[in-house]
Amino acid sequence: MKIEVHHSGNIHIAEVIADEILIKTPEDGLQVLVDLYYQDFDKIIVHEKNITPDFFELKNGIAGEILQKFSNYRVRLVIIGEFSKYPGKSIRDFIYESNQGKQINFLNSLQEAIDQLSSR
Repeated sequence: MKIEVHHSGNIHIAEVIADEILIKTPEDGLQVLVDLYYQDFDKIIVHEKNITPDFFELKNGIAGEILQKFSNYRVRLVIIGEFSKYPGKSIRDFIYESNQGKQINFLNSLQEAIDQLSSR
């Protein structure tokens, strides 16, 4: 796992970069969160390819558990990727509702993620 730091004014954003799936369980999500939180990052970008596909199957509760941890720590998270491959109405609605707020967002590009996290 590599961390790319993006700066926007005095805002520092951590982008998690890896070739493999890093977040397979809620505990993995918490570990990524805590590792970055204690490096003073409260804005994190994770690529969809680094999260287990099970995350996007809402019935199993993995997404809810992971995202609750980010909310509890008040760490903003953007997951970037191509989400149209997840055809279920539930996941589409979940992504839509998440994108209405600022805590957790699902976006298509790194630039969109940086722009979103750069806003207060």
